[in-house]
Amino acid sequence: MAQAWRCSGLRWSASGPVLAWDGGRHSALTWGKRVAFAVAEGGARTCVGARGHACPLGAVVPGRGTGARCEECARLDRAHSVAADTLADDPRPYHVYLAWFGPGMVKVGITGVARGPARLLEQGAVCFSWLGTGPLMAARRTEELLRAALRVPDRVPYADKRAVRAVLPGTEGERAAELAELHGRAVALAGWPESLDREAFRPVDQVGMFGLAGAPAAFGEVGELVPGGVVSGELVAAAGPDLHLATERGVVVLDTRFLPGWGLVPAEDRGFDVPVKALKALKTPGGAGKGTGVQDGLF
Repeated sequence: MAQAWRCSGLRWSASGPVLAWDGGRHSALTWGKRVAFAVAEGGARTCVGARGHACPLGAVVPGRGTGARCEECARLDRAHSVAADTLADDPRPYHVYLAWFGPGMVKVGITGVARGPARLLEQGAVCFSWLGTGPLMAARRTEELLRAALRVPDRVPYADKRAVRAVLPGTEGERAAELAELHGRAVALAGWPESLDREAFRPVDQVGMFGLAGAPAAFGEVGELVPGGVVSGELVAAAGPDLHLATERGVVVLDTRFLPGWGLVPAEDRGFDVPVKALKALKTPGGAGKGTGVQDGLF
């Protein structure tokens, strides 16, 4: 029987995307690399636990979910997180940022200064700029100020991000234009916390890092993984948690958040065979390995 692997998620390094596996192994992903695996027959997707601990119930979780945790473990994992606003006394400095995903798709957010651009890579931000730096609660208040005064959201749905990637403006200047205008309006607002330092507009374009320049457009996305299903394709681009895979049917987007919780095995030269759904319709915005036994990696 082939060795089953368990993926713990996609990570971004300075050189590109990396799949992490339980046990500490990693698979670096480069353009043109064949990504191929099958979901173990007869298995179920099980909760990955929380904060380094296994799920006490061994709960089964839905194949279509992106969280891979049962309700209780999801609650425990979120506790004491920045997102849950339970770390008000965190002494570390934070960035406030503006991120652009495509025309009309801008969000505001915060991330630890020590993380650098990792959070923006994880979200698939096509272009971003720091807006300010300061203590956590000052950064949080600035985020709320922009949401209220400029109606800038703090979330952009992944379905919208995927829909717009094929029609991004062709130059860095065009991609940064909307951010530049919003950055200027943001720093001109009254009511900024005194402890948060404004930062000059310095756009960072990540199209090259994601491999999106000249990449073929995707026609669909994996809807879910199922026991016995196969994913097989050549990596042509990646953004956030998404891998863009060239298959015999065309380019399909795989959200790697579907992977944790499943046992994965070599694909044995089988073709792509998991449910695929069409990408969300774009709206005009207003304003590989083979073989059995022990392996060093799945692919």
